[in-house]
Amino acid sequence: MRTIPRLLRAAVDDVADKVWLLTDQAQWTYAGALDQVERAAASLRAAGIGRGHRVLVTARNTDRYLFTWFALMEVGAIQVPINPQSTDAELRGFVEQVSPAAIVTDDGLAELVRAATAGDGLADIGLLLVDRLFDAEPDGVGPARVDETDVAVMIPTSGTTGRSKLVMQTHLAYVMAGEGFPYWMRLDDTDRLMTSLPLFHINAPAYSTLGSLAARASLVLLPGFSARGFLDAARRFEATEFNSIGAMLEILMRQPRRGDDADNPLRRGYTGPTPTRDRQLEIEERFGIELVCGYGLSESPYALMWRRGTRPYGTLGSVRQHPQLGDVNQARVLDERGAEVGAGGVGQLELRNPAIMRGYYEMPDETAAVIHDGWLRTGDLVSDNGDETFTFVGRVKEVIRRRGENLSPAEVEATLERHPDVAEAAVVAVASDLSEDDVKAFVLAAPGRTIDLGEIRDFAAERLAAYKVPRYLEEVDELPHGPTGRLTKHRLSVERTDAEVDFEAASGQAR
Repeated sequence: MRTIPRLLRAAVDDVADKVWLLTDQAQWTYAGALDQVERAAASLRAAGIGRGHRVLVTARNTDRYLFTWFALMEVGAIQVPINPQSTDAELRGFVEQVSPAAIVTDDGLAELVRAATAGDGLADIGLLLVDRLFDAEPDGVGPARVDETDVAVMIPTSGTTGRSKLVMQTHLAYVMAGEGFPYWMRLDDTDRLMTSLPLFHINAPAYSTLGSLAARASLVLLPGFSARGFLDAARRFEATEFNSIGAMLEILMRQPRRGDDADNPLRRGYTGPTPTRDRQLEIEERFGIELVCGYGLSESPYALMWRRGTRPYGTLGSVRQHPQLGDVNQARVLDERGAEVGAGGVGQLELRNPAIMRGYYEMPDETAAVIHDGWLRTGDLVSDNGDETFTFVGRVKEVIRRRGENLSPAEVEATLERHPDVAEAAVVAVASDLSEDDVKAFVLAAPGRTIDLGEIRDFAAERLAAYKVPRYLEEVDELPHGPTGRLTKHRLSVERTDAEVDFEAASGQAR
C-alpha cells in the first residue's frame, strides 16, 4: 500500500537519527520530523479533523506548514493548499467552492482569512493557527486507515470559467512520484535536495519532499526563489540537487557574472521547460551543474523525463517509468481526428498511468473532457520524434503560464469587466523575455465612459494575485467576435504596439 504516511514512517524506521529537513530557522532529523507530525496530527484530531475532511491551507514554505501536510495525511484528511498571496476575494472563492472543515493559516494571514470568511454561514469554519498545532503531545493513535487510491491533495489550478479546477490527486500518485524521482535524477542518500518551489504546487511536495524520503536523503526548504541568494543558499546548506521551473534559470543567468558561480556544491538540477541545446550547455558551464529535463503536470506527475544517462537536448524526454514497478506509463500523440500521428507528427500528448488524477473536484464535465478510457489529454501539443522522445510545440488549452503559475484568462477578464468603465476585456498570452508568458489585456470602454489604464490595472491588482495582473494593457475601439458572438482572441495581435502600456517597465519592475 503506497500512502504518504507509510513512506514517511518507512524512512524514519531506516534512518531515524539522520538530518532530514533543513531551513534557515531549524533542522530536523527524520525522527524529530515524525514527532512534529504526530503532535500536529493530535491537534487536528482534537479539532475534529479526520478521514475525508477537506482542509484549506495557506501553504507558506516553512517547516511547520510542511509538517502540517504530513499531519493531515496522518489523520486521513485532504489538503487543499492555496497560494498564501491570494487576495481575500480569491480566498473566499476557494472557501465557497471547497466547503472546508477547517482552514490552517498563520498569524500573518489570520485577519485576512477571517475577513474572507465573514458572514453567509462561512464564519463557522474552524480557523487553526499553524504554530499552535504543535503544542499538543502525540496521542499515539498512528496514521488513519487510508487506501492508496484515496485523494490526498486537491491542487488548485486555473479553470476556463474563472472557477478554479481542483485536481484530486491520490496518495499513490504522490508516492510513486517520490519513489521515481531519485531514480530518474540518479540521487541517493548522500544528496541534499533543495527546493524553493511553493508547497501549494505538486513539484516541491511530490518530487523534492517525497523524493528525499524515498532516497533517505536530506531536504532543504527555502522560503521562496531569490536569484541573488540562490547559489549562496546552496553553499550554506551544501545542497547537491535543485528543482527549477519556468523562468528561474533564465533569471539566474541574468544575474551579474561572478568568478565563483561554478564554485558551489550543486551537481544536478531538474528543470522544465526544456532549454535549447546551446542555452542548456551555457547554463551548465556557468554554474558547474548537469541539468535533467522533464515534463509533468498536476493531473499526472508521471509524464516525461530524460532517461537515465541520456541527453536528448531540446526534448521533454520519454515516458517516466517506476524503478520497482517497471513500465507503468504510456504515451501517445493524437491529431484532431483522434488518430496517432506517428514519427515526425504533431498532436496532443496523452498519458495513461496509475498516477493520473481522480478528476477535478465537482467538475464532471471538465473531467470527462480530459480523461477518457483511462487516457489523460494533457492539452499540450508535442512532436513525436520517432525515438520515444517528444518535443514541446505549444498548448491546446488557453491557460497562461506565468511566473511558474497557471492562470485563467477568463478569470482576469471577468475581474476587469467588473470595473464600471470597462465594457469588455480580452486577455491573451504574449511573449516574455524570460520564458513562459506575460499577460496582456485589451479593454473596451463602456458607453459614455473614459478609461484610465492605470486605474484599471490598480483595480485588478486589488482583486487578483500578482501573477494574474496584466503587465500590458491597451484600450481598443472594438474587440473581434465570431458569428455566434464569441470573442475570437486569435485575431488579436500579440505584437508590441505604441498604444499599449507596459506597467512593469513603467514601475521599474521589469526584469
